[in-house]
Amino acid sequence: MKGIILAGGKGTRLYPMTKVVSKQLLPIYDKPLIYYPLSMLLLAKIREILIISTPEDIDNYRTLLGDGSRLGVSFTYKVQETPRGLADAFILGEEFIGDDNVCLILGDNVFYGQNMSSILWKACERMTGATIFGYPVKDAHSFGVVEFDSDHKVVSIEEKPAQPKSNYAVPGLYFYDNRVVEIAKNVKPSARGEIEITAVNNEYLKLGELHVELLGRGIAWLDTGTPEGMLKAAEYVEAVQSRQGFYMSCIEEIAWRRGFITAEQLMALGQELKMTDYGQYLISLAEAAR
Repeated sequence: MKGIILAGGKGTRLYPMTKVVSKQLLPIYDKPLIYYPLSMLLLAKIREILIISTPEDIDNYRTLLGDGSRLGVSFTYKVQETPRGLADAFILGEEFIGDDNVCLILGDNVFYGQNMSSILWKACERMTGATIFGYPVKDAHSFGVVEFDSDHKVVSIEEKPAQPKSNYAVPGLYFYDNRVVEIAKNVKPSARGEIEITAVNNEYLKLGELHVELLGRGIAWLDTGTPEGMLKAAEYVEAVQSRQGFYMSCIEEIAWRRGFITAEQLMALGQELKMTDYGQYLISLAEAAR
C-alpha cells in the first residue's frame, strides 16, 4: 500500500493567511497542518508516501519533511501545476503507485479517535475495490454525500447536492486498489473542469466494489477550511494534549511505536527540539523506553 497526501490548491478561503504560505504548512496548535494527515498514513503502516503540492510550495515541504529517512519512511514529491481535481492525484502519482494499492488523504483533513488504527488497518487489508468513509454532519450541502438503502448498502454518492439524501459526508480519506489509476484517467472533467473524486467512487459503485465504513461518535473529523475551523481545531488539539498528557498526530512518536525508528533515533529527534514542549515530549518517550 502506497500513500498520497494532496497538499495543493490556493487556500483562497484562508486569504490573506495563505497568500504566501501553503495552507497545509499553517499551524494547528503546535504542529503544521500536514502532520495530521501524515500521521494517519503512518498509523496505517504506510511507509512510501507521495506529497503533491504547487510549484511555489513543493520545496517548503521538502525542507520540512526531507526524504523521510529520519522517520524510517520514504517521501517522494510531485508538482501539480494547476488544480485539476482530487482524482488528478492518481494520474500524477501513476509512476509512484506502480502496481500497488493506494491511500489518498487530503492535506487539510484532521482525524482523531481511539479506534483510528484498527479502522485504517481494516481498509488497508481490503485488497480489491475501494473503501471510503461516512461521517455524520449537521449540514451536508458542502460535501460529497453517501446515500444508503434500508439494508445500509450504498445507493449513490453526490457531490455537494442541493438536497442531500443523507447526513453522511465523505471525508478526505480514500483507499483504492490499483485500478484507480486507469479509472481516474477515464473520468470526464466535471462542469467545474475538475476530475472529481466522486466520479471515481461512482465507478467503483457501478462495479459493486465500493465499501463505506461509517465513522461514529468516537471519531473526530475536524474542518480546517476557514479561520474559525482552524481555531476550533487548534483548541481541540490543545485540550486533548493538555488534559490527557499525550500528543495528537505526533509523527515521530508514531514512527517509533510502529517500529520504523529506534528509541535512540527518537531521542535524537527530541534533542533537536529540546527547547520546546514538543521536543521534551519526544525525549520523555525515549527515556521511558530505556
